This record gives sequence, structure tokens and C-alpha cells, in this order.
Amino acid sequence: MIALIQRVSRASVTVNNEVIGEIAHGLLVFLAVQPQDTQAKAKRLAERVGGYRVFNDENGKMNLNVKQVGGDILVVSQFTLAADTSSGMRPSFTSAAKPEFSDELYQYFCLQLREQGFNVPTGEFAADMKVELLNDGPVTFTLTI
Repeated sequence: MIALIQRVSRASVTVNNEVIGEIAHGLLVFLAVQPQDTQAKAKRLAERVGGYRVFNDENGKMNLNVKQVGGDILVVSQFTLAADTSSGMRPSFTSAAKPEFSDELYQYFCLQLREQGFNVPTGEFAADMKVELLNDGPVTFTLTI
């Protein structure tokens, strides 16, 4: 699994001109599922996202996690993160999991975050989405399991 996480001041996802998920302060997570991924990996990645210290403490150091700052987590599926870009001029998506499997683990990942007590609005799996964000920093990390 691959999670691209961004510390945001706000973020939203729109489908068919309707905002279906939005947060103020927190994390925007773009999530890609690969064929070898499992529920155990999804759970571990959710734990890492929830506990990853990317917010500044009183000294300006990244020592606080999203829960400690009272933030939310917006999760958007993005299979393109799993693309193989090692050669040629067009990405290959053979390293991304099939849609049914991806959706199942995407939903499980979101459930694991909710079980940690987070408010977790989401995008719509496999939809044409428009994502708007105000990256705070900018702060962006890739987490893999």
C-alpha cells in the first residue's frame, strides 16, 4: 500500500460538481492498493497515518500527530500512485490492484482510521474526482507498507 499524505489547512473532494468530503485542519491521504496488499498491511498503514508526527509543536518541530492537533483525515483513492514509471513515456498500471480488491482494502483502511477515533470523510472510489487542498507547509510524505 502507498499513502501520499499532505498536511493541509483545508481539503475537499468533489464528484459531479458536489462536494462529497471535506476537512479543515488535518491530513489529506491519497491511497493506492497493490496486489500483494492485505488487511494487516492496511491496518498497519492506518496506524502509521494516524500516528505520524507531521504537525508542529510549540517549538516549531514536527512532533505532533493529527490526533494531537484535533485534525481530521480525508482519504481519496488514487491508483496512479502505484504506477510503474521506470521506463518509457507512459505510466504502466500493472502494479496496481484490481478495482474490486482495491475498493475492499480502501474501505478497510478508512474503517481502521475511524476505529482510531478520526473523522474520515472520503472520496468516491473509481469516480472522476476533483480534489482541492491548501497544503500547509508544504508538508508531503509518502508512506508505504
